[in-house]
Amino acid sequence: MLTALVISVLCVAGEDAFAPRVQTLAEHVVRLDAIEVAPEQEAEKQAKMADLRTRLEQGAADEAAFQALYLAIDEVRMWLWEHAAERPAIAEGTFEESDEAWQVKTPRLELRIMRAGLGLEVRTAAAAWRFRPSAADDIVLADGAVSLADAQRITAAPFMTGYSAGCMVTCEQFPERPDLAFRWTVSLIGNEVVMDLAGQGMGTALKCISWPRSIELGNAATDLTVIPRMQGMLLPGNWPQAISAEDLVNSRAFYLPWWGQIHDGRGVQTILETTSDAGGRYVHPAGGPTSVEPVWFASLGQFGHLRTIRYVFDDAATYVTMAKRFRRFVRERGEFVSLKEKLARNPALDEVIGKPVVHLGAMYHFVREAGLFNKERIEANHSLNTFDQLADGLRELKAKGIANAYVHLDGWGFYGYDNGHPDVMPVGQEQGGWGGLKRFADTCEELGYLFAVHDQYRDFYLNAVSFDERRTVTRLDGSRDEHSIWCGGPQTILSARFAPEYVRRNHDLFAAHGVKVRGAYLDVFSVVPLEESAQSGHPMTRAECAEYRRDCFDLLRARGYVVSSEEPTDYLVRSLDLVHHGPYSTSPNIGGGAATGIPVPLFNLVYHDSLLLPWDMGEDGGWGIPGGDAGRLHCLLNAGLPYVHPGATSKLISRVQEAAELARRCGTLEMVSHEFLDDTHRLQRTTFSDGTTVTVNFATKEYSIAYGTNP
Repeated sequence: MLTALVISVLCVAGEDAFAPRVQTLAEHVVRLDAIEVAPEQEAEKQAKMADLRTRLEQGAADEAAFQALYLAIDEVRMWLWEHAAERPAIAEGTFEESDEAWQVKTPRLELRIMRAGLGLEVRTAAAAWRFRPSAADDIVLADGAVSLADAQRITAAPFMTGYSAGCMVTCEQFPERPDLAFRWTVSLIGNEVVMDLAGQGMGTALKCISWPRSIELGNAATDLTVIPRMQGMLLPGNWPQAISAEDLVNSRAFYLPWWGQIHDGRGVQTILETTSDAGGRYVHPAGGPTSVEPVWFASLGQFGHLRTIRYVFDDAATYVTMAKRFRRFVRERGEFVSLKEKLARNPALDEVIGKPVVHLGAMYHFVREAGLFNKERIEANHSLNTFDQLADGLRELKAKGIANAYVHLDGWGFYGYDNGHPDVMPVGQEQGGWGGLKRFADTCEELGYLFAVHDQYRDFYLNAVSFDERRTVTRLDGSRDEHSIWCGGPQTILSARFAPEYVRRNHDLFAAHGVKVRGAYLDVFSVVPLEESAQSGHPMTRAECAEYRRDCFDLLRARGYVVSSEEPTDYLVRSLDLVHHGPYSTSPNIGGGAATGIPVPLFNLVYHDSLLLPWDMGEDGGWGIPGGDAGRLHCLLNAGLPYVHPGATSKLISRVQEAAELARRCGTLEMVSHEFLDDTHRLQRTTFSDGTTVTVNFATKEYSIAYGTNP
């Protein structure tokens, strides 16, 4: 068709100057024929196309004729676009309202918002999920609380986009609070519901907003709540242990900004998309049921930025599918950085992957004001190992077969461990001074061990030589957090605004004294929730706090350091190579005891191939290890790095070497699944992306490793 029409046009046009231009129009007309219309309009289409072909054969004698020809073709194009069988359209869905509710329907979901009480219900093909209605503490202000249902004017209007169907709900005209308005936009996208929350008229009096309220769940064994409390836990509805928490995300309560609920295999996952001021609250009384809901904390007393929450409805959900859905979420946002990528930007990381971790301490001195000061055995308040003594311990480990290791050193500063920060230079003379620390670093290099220091830029000790209240984290009312627990006694919090320059100064001093530091652990940055400060000269939001903390790690990485912190939290994974703990929550405290809920490696199902995580190699419980569990089995199950220490037995050395080999082969691989192989939850298996499986039995302490295809 195209060739015949073009030849015909050229024959008519001859050598006419308009021939090439008419030829171009002829080619366009041929492509117009590809636009399909409804069968009842096909005849009209063919007539219009025939008319165009006739006009093309006549050609154009002058500019006016050519323009008329172009416009005739364009008119037919507009008609074809208007009547095309398949045209651009907004997402399929409807918005309806009745006296009882507002309703949004799409092919996969149905949402109802009840006018009375603002309770929500979401229906999938196989399940109905109900959200609790408005409560008296939906909005908590400095001088009281507000229920959204108390608004004298509540309206809903359709909010349809090209990708979603939904509505915007406005709550306004609250009694005694005429300026307050709260709007939430609900968008149904496939099997997911995304809500944007915006508030105005609260001044600087806001404390937090809890909305939407919790999803109703029963207290049967099959009613599971999935919570990334530390490494992760499952909480059956009838669990006999009372468990509760309320905190910001990026904390021990929520290593990750999501949670999930599963009923008889059908589930809903909640993802907090805007995390800097986001948190959650979960309450499980003994015997259940469990409630869990978002808490949106104020930013310097205001609601400030838009808050966004996503609900993923899955009629075939497991805790593994939820972890993988969140993994997809962080990858899509460009926030996932794999260990292989980190290794490419810092080759020194290869000296840590698959290597044991050695944790050493030089000096610990508890001042009399410290809460942990030992009044019974006063001499226990000061302990010392010189740098040379610690180096001898490393040589002992080397002789026992630990060929390579990552060495973390505490207590090297002027006052020892957890004291005087951030002004901890010069290096403590009791421990050996600058010369002793240089010899220690040189020994690590000779042995093939990577040397890293413990460091701290959050705790601001009152005995720090640069202490100044103007650099402290300060609340809106002018108060600040103060305590006297750790070695150095009285302290408050250093605003993260000032941390990067302190980091730069201190590590410049290491370099100036020839101490070959290869890594740094910046304490608590990755487990203490983000902080804000209302200091008038240096106000800081939590989002800014996150950036300042990342800056600290980035400037050290720029020096070739391997960077680490205390425990894993979502917002810092991209910036860290290593954390020193990422275990499970235990009761009555983190120091040991029974498991909190049923432990599951939610964090590692998301981030195993992005962050190195060591494990204790003990036989029965310990810090973050449930009583009765062998820490070494958790290390194997998670293909984590093993801890080892001078004085380790040959049996432990052998176990450390085996765990290190597993970490070498699988430490940079995705953990693709975790399974319970019996009803006791004691027999478990993990699978990694190369096909390697690790099966452990916590009851018998047996295990097996079946390596996959990539040694």
